Amino acid sequence: MPADARSNAPEALRITPVESEDAWRAAKALRRRVFIGEQDCPPGEEFDEHDAESRHLLGRMPDGEAVAVARWRAVRLDGGTPAAKLERFAVAPERRSNGYGGALVRRAIREAERAGLAAQVVHAQAHLEDFYARFGFERRGGRFEEAGIPHVEMVRRP
Repeated sequence: MPADARSNAPEALRITPVESEDAWRAAKALRRRVFIGEQDCPPGEEFDEHDAESRHLLGRMPDGEAVAVARWRAVRLDGGTPAAKLERFAVAPERRSNGYGGALVRRAIREAERAGLAAQVVHAQAHLEDFYARFGFERRGGRFEEAGIPHVEMVRRP
């Protein structure tokens, strides 16, 4: 397994791009469970027009269980700087605190950089600001709400 798909967890998480209908169904089901079911986000805001243009990642356990998901897409920062917007990070509740979220962030950053997007931006849920700071993201601006949840914009530059 490639090093970028590993975490410090006792079980190996395998992170792959979503490239099949089966993987897309699993990614949507996990997003629905976490964002709509757990965090009460409106379905129309969770699944949006950006899904079609985004690259999606899915983390599975060795038995095939889908436990982590994310997406990223190309955007422009202020002044037109090309960047990747990293979004929709979710880990199944029973699998949290095992390093899977960190493995997913590292993989998304690497994929964006390989695509030529050296800068990344994330709209982080405010309570996760310290988590994203560990990956080099810096807060930009004040708090705002998305889907009824306090967020902060964070940027990571080369």
